[in-house]
Amino acid sequence: MKLPRIKFGRPQQLAALLLLVFLAECLWVVSRQQLSQQDYRYAECGREMWERPSPLAGYFTTCGNLNGDGTFAYRVAGLPLTVQRLVMLGADKIRKPENRLYTQGSLNGSTWEARHELFSVKYLLHLPFLFFAIWLGGGLWWVSRRLFGNEGGFFALGLYCFCPAIVRSAVTPNNEVLAMWGLYGLVYTAMGVAHAMQGPRRKWRPRIALLTLSLGLTAAAHLLAAIIGFVMAVVWMMYLAERRRSYVMQILVFAAVGALAILFASYAFRLAPFSYIFTGGGARLWFSLDGAKRFFLSPANAPIVVATLVALLLYVSTRRCRYFGNTAPLVMILLLFPLVTTQTVSQPWLWALPFLFTFVGGVFADVLEMRQRRMFLVLSGAILFMQAILCLSLLPEIAR
Repeated sequence: MKLPRIKFGRPQQLAALLLLVFLAECLWVVSRQQLSQQDYRYAECGREMWERPSPLAGYFTTCGNLNGDGTFAYRVAGLPLTVQRLVMLGADKIRKPENRLYTQGSLNGSTWEARHELFSVKYLLHLPFLFFAIWLGGGLWWVSRRLFGNEGGFFALGLYCFCPAIVRSAVTPNNEVLAMWGLYGLVYTAMGVAHAMQGPRRKWRPRIALLTLSLGLTAAAHLLAAIIGFVMAVVWMMYLAERRRSYVMQILVFAAVGALAILFASYAFRLAPFSYIFTGGGARLWFSLDGAKRFFLSPANAPIVVATLVALLLYVSTRRCRYFGNTAPLVMILLLFPLVTTQTVSQPWLWALPFLFTFVGGVFADVLEMRQRRMFLVLSGAILFMQAILCLSLLPEIAR
């Protein structure tokens, strides 16, 4: 398979600059954070998953059934610490017996017990989640730019990088940022598969493999996000596949089976803890607008609210804005914002934010091609500037 040629021109450079600003924001917050009990919990459970799953019947770690959380965040949090420990033990074995530093087994204890031997624990715990947030930002820009051009992509990415809720989710171990990353990728990968089905079959396989991987990792982060993503994948693929609709269910069945295997692997192929995903109720849901109210009524999100209201008004009143590229993220927004989980502590409204920024970026990109371009260009710049100021002013509060 011929790899696509990667171009790194001016648009890519500007997007990278925005992501570097986002990275700087998050690093500033992380540098001022203190390790919390929740951090140590993710570290302990994650290390146990990689190093020594609990022998207790029906449980995967000594943390029990992880409060219904997926395993993905724990593995992401624990992997750097486990790798560092193995490297340190490996280097220690090279030394002469009388010069070895860890002969007493101090590195075999918990992260708290080994905190003086392990170094940069805070960064090793937090930076992987920041990496996924940056990855999501890059994906958001790529999707928005492909759909709406440079202006839509930059506007969507700018709102993402200066959203306090995104920054807050990127600087602590949690499954929400991973579910958000997985769900957004799953939905747009499904659309990509549907488009690829119009072409030769040799282009199907890598996209189907990517769809399977995204579904499996999303399920490992949060089962509800994976179920929503799978259902919407059926809807969007059936809509887009046109003359190839007979293949859609076959592809999705293969993807679901592969995703189930990935999810089983995340439990180290242990049937007892794996069965908990079917009995734990992690995907139980209800409807409430509390999350949406908290987000849209927060003064920190006022410019985003203004952009959203303007985009909705333009979508309703302007035919040019009503097409699939804008409608699909709007449907996801309307689906995700009212959801709440009843069995686990989760924030489905957070998963809606990348779709919100995609929708707003798409609508603004459309009106920037109309006669009122100058007015909306000024409005876009003012919204981004004010949102950046508000976000930067809230960083000390986020770091607490």
